[in-house]
Amino acid sequence: MSKVLVICGATASGKTALSVACAQKFNGEIISADSMLVYRGMDIGTAKPTMEERNGIPHHMIDVVSPKAPFSVSDYEKMALPILERILAEGRIPIICGGTGFYVNSLLYKRQFGNVGANPEIREKYERLTEEMGKEYVHAILREKDPESAQKLHFNDVKRVIRALEIYEVTGKAKSLQDDTPTPRFDFVSVSIEYPREILYHRINLRVEEMFQNGLIDEVQGLLKGGVTEDMQSMQGIGYKEVAEGLRIGANVGEIKELIKKNTRNYAKRQQTFFKRMENHVYLSPTEDNLAMIEDLLNK
Repeated sequence: MSKVLVICGATASGKTALSVACAQKFNGEIISADSMLVYRGMDIGTAKPTMEERNGIPHHMIDVVSPKAPFSVSDYEKMALPILERILAEGRIPIICGGTGFYVNSLLYKRQFGNVGANPEIREKYERLTEEMGKEYVHAILREKDPESAQKLHFNDVKRVIRALEIYEVTGKAKSLQDDTPTPRFDFVSVSIEYPREILYHRINLRVEEMFQNGLIDEVQGLLKGGVTEDMQSMQGIGYKEVAEGLRIGANVGEIKELIKKNTRNYAKRQQTFFKRMENHVYLSPTEDNLAMIEDLLNK
């Protein structure tokens, strides 16, 4: 078994429990691929696995950054890739577990344009333009230089718009014209547990209720008192942004809770759409002997 195992899919679909069971059975270590689990002190709203749930299995890429710090896909790749390579070198199974598709793909694939070095001066120029003239103005510049990339990127996706402009200025060539073919780094198997929609939504609703029972509002208040502000990247996570805004405008708890449930359900739909495009992907049933099926996949 020298393959990488990916356990991905929608939020609240049982990824954590399955990844721990696989790590125990196949001598593995878990690498979280969740954009919120990286933050320290954000435990309840992220459904961060407890030490009991981790059951002695090493979990990587959890609690690695302050909630006050920005954290990009590139940051994730730089930290997580050496861990994955070390696990493979030791003859163990790396288990990538999470629902942030861009994090998963950053480990599984190399992308050509990602090798274009950063240029702080260019980036700062467009960040300043964004502040002074607005997101739509900067997006219009991209539309002029690289129409194909501009068509794919919404003007609100400021980081990627600026990155596309940066690539254009560094290379003199539109990002859309460069070889962006993803090259697999590893032999991997990807699985997700597929629940009927109504059951998944019920699981999501239950999880949100548990978060409030476990003290989500207190957690958000503590973060805000500790200097984490609403506009920071960490506070854009579902659960945190709704509670922070709700506290500011005086919304009642029931309204905040229902909004989080709705936004989480919508996020689960987007996750399912993303992972449907995964290569070597197998859907598992919640009622099957999934460990046996995964063992077969790893041995192929």
